[in-house]
Amino acid sequence: MRGMAKKDENKNYKVIAENRRARFDYAIEDDLECGIVLEGSEVKSLREGGANVAESYAEVADGELWLVNSYIAPYAQAKTFGHEEKRRRKLLVSKRELSKLWNATAREGYTIVPLVLYFNHRGVAKLKVGIAKGKKVADKREATAKRDWQRQKARLLKEHG
Repeated sequence: MRGMAKKDENKNYKVIAENRRARFDYAIEDDLECGIVLEGSEVKSLREGGANVAESYAEVADGELWLVNSYIAPYAQAKTFGHEEKRRRKLLVSKRELSKLWNATAREGYTIVPLVLYFNHRGVAKLKVGIAKGKKVADKREATAKRDWQRQKARLLKEHG
């Protein structure tokens, strides 16, 4: 019985948009779950899966955390009260988390990168952000070489195993 309740609990969990390049372009040092302030038509659009966080970033401005340049597709049924697709959206974090993010971005080379936008197990839209440092070209090359070697190794083990 207990195992069943757990399975039912996660039926609302759904990934809406993922920033797959983030881990390639940045060295993620820490991540954090944030709430996101949305309008009604945005939530409905997200339920249909129309969003992109790949080209977006988060910034601390005026003592608040904002998601900049994220895209949420227009919701067709919301004719009069639709939303602006690329507007700045407020992210909700505690004061302590906000000061941690502010300190991280004040340091050299750190940025706040959206990693994944999703509905949590309660069906509430959340955004996971990472405190990240941009990778140099050499680091990216090294990551690519390492990934290729892992693939090759797996292939060799499969052939000879």
